[in-house]
Amino acid sequence: MNAVVVRNVKIGEGIPKICVPIAESGKEDIIREAEFFSSIPGDIVEWRADWFEHAFDTEKVLDVLKDLRAVLKETPVLFTFRTLKEGGEKAVKLCVYADLIKAAVRCGYADLVDVEVFAGDAAVREIVDTAHANGVKVVASNHDFEKTPDKDEMIRRLCKMQELGADITKIAVMPQSKKDVLTLLAATEEMYREHADRPMITMSMSGTGALSRLCGEVFGSAMTFGAAGKASAPGQMEVKELAQVLSLLHKSL
Repeated sequence: MNAVVVRNVKIGEGIPKICVPIAESGKEDIIREAEFFSSIPGDIVEWRADWFEHAFDTEKVLDVLKDLRAVLKETPVLFTFRTLKEGGEKAVKLCVYADLIKAAVRCGYADLVDVEVFAGDAAVREIVDTAHANGVKVVASNHDFEKTPDKDEMIRRLCKMQELGADITKIAVMPQSKKDVLTLLAATEEMYREHADRPMITMSMSGTGALSRLCGEVFGSAMTFGAAGKASAPGQMEVKELAQVLSLLHKSL
């Protein structure tokens, strides 16, 4: 397993890193949440640009990223536009989606970008190549808000992300039962043991899947998401409580 280093954060070693999403519509609220970050136990900030009221105005998006960079200083920034089909706030054409991510890559203010692996292989490869040419890491992702695929299918998706050149792989699924949570954890463990050569992020959503957000260090998930303000997905825990649990579990391993 090769850890990924982003600024002062090493992803893929030790306690899973905590990513805190900012999901607000107005620039003032976005920056206000960022200013609060220094008082919470988080490692990375994810800006969910699909929540931004001017998400399709590239100039205004980059203006927010510039101010986030100034406020967050050495804290890594993950730029994410989550599409409607994968649980985000807005539908978007592929060309617009890809151009926006590439603009975020080229501006120099984002340290990582999220790209949905099923956006299309050609688009994903182009984003990955553009990101790497600009020293930006890529989180390839897939979100299923309806169900939990079987173990082999989740592993297949994570392997596909590696094949497309992502630096970090991510899958989030919705459990319909407690058994589904076990399926997600089994897929994580097998992926980590047999296939993964880079960090991955896995989670089972909603309250039923909350356990999966806590035990990544045991099964192989390198990052988890905690809410300081508005949660960006079902089941996100409050970040301070999340940090306490992760620390307690780490001490017992």
